[in-house]
Amino acid sequence: QVQLVESGGGLVQAGGSLRLSCAASRIIFSIHTMGWYRQAPGKQRELVATITSGGNTNYADSVKGRFTISRDGTKNTVYLQMNSLKPEDTAVYYCNSKREITPRDDYWGQGTQVTVSS
Repeated sequence: QVQLVESGGGLVQAGGSLRLSCAASRIIFSIHTMGWYRQAPGKQRELVATITSGGNTNYADSVKGRFTISRDGTKNTVYLQMNSLKPEDTAVYYCNSKREITPRDDYWGQGTQVTVSS
């Protein structure tokens, strides 16, 4: 069974930094686009950033210049470095994997809470 296990969330003051990690198991990591999404209370889940197997990245406008997504194929892990955090970044952050070839399986982690205090 595929597992995506997030870690690194927590409480941080505005302007601070956190690094999230997502360790994937039981998937062929090299053919998956990995991503981070977030969901704040009362809001829909939204894209934060994605990175393809080839290293192409995509970011939400709200995090461009502050967050960086990366992946390490030797560890089957994707990271989200979050700098200059703002209170509006407070949310549960979810790791996602999307297989790039058929069958286009889609998996989610359990989420990790990020809280930014003002």
